[in-house]
Amino acid sequence: MPAGAGVTRDESTRDRVARSILTNGPSSAAVLAERLELTPAAVRRHLDHLLDEGLVESREERVYGPRGRGRPAKVFVLTDTGRHAFHQAYDDLAATAIRFIAEAGGDEAVGEFARRRSAEVERRYRELLDAAPDHKKAEVLAQALTADGYAASTAKAAHGEQLCQHHCPVAHVAEQFPQLCEAETEVFSRLLGKHVQRLATIAHGDGVCTTHIPGPAPAAPVTDGESARTR
Repeated sequence: MPAGAGVTRDESTRDRVARSILTNGPSSAAVLAERLELTPAAVRRHLDHLLDEGLVESREERVYGPRGRGRPAKVFVLTDTGRHAFHQAYDDLAATAIRFIAEAGGDEAVGEFARRRSAEVERRYRELLDAAPDHKKAEVLAQALTADGYAASTAKAAHGEQLCQHHCPVAHVAEQFPQLCEAETEVFSRLLGKHVQRLATIAHGDGVCTTHIPGPAPAAPVTDGESARTR
């Protein structure tokens, strides 16, 4: 084996582990091992290295809804340093520009900037969403967001779906200016034609941006009188 080949292979696998966390959100060692077809021991070794470098951190898994018995699983998420490794170097310039807008025009000016920025995203996504059937709209939105660098996915949830954005190219800016997240949520509502609810954001340290999308309203029960009229 050429000198250094083992190190290069280790670094490549380690990058796969980190990228899997980026793409899929908080993940346990067991899930990573299954997803990447690695042994649990190999995954733990790479996670230990990423922890030592400050690229990932461990935390208890967040559970939405009733919690089952037993201790919550330990999951691994990217740190700010880890996210920087995936090309967020322009954040400082963007934050400086928005601070200038805030100083010149106040919070309302920042809000208007955020709405205009989101309106451009809405314009680009509108044709895709309008062409999708209702039951596919969330999935199509996730695909469009992924193409823009948000590593988005959907999952079934109680009374609807969850749209998860596992990466946010503007997370550090949104941490300072939450108007960006608010405007994005409004766009999701308009594109999907539903009132969506933001449950968590990367900007607030949640590891993944999670938006609840309500499902169809349950059918109203048929009363005896209505049954009789339809017979």
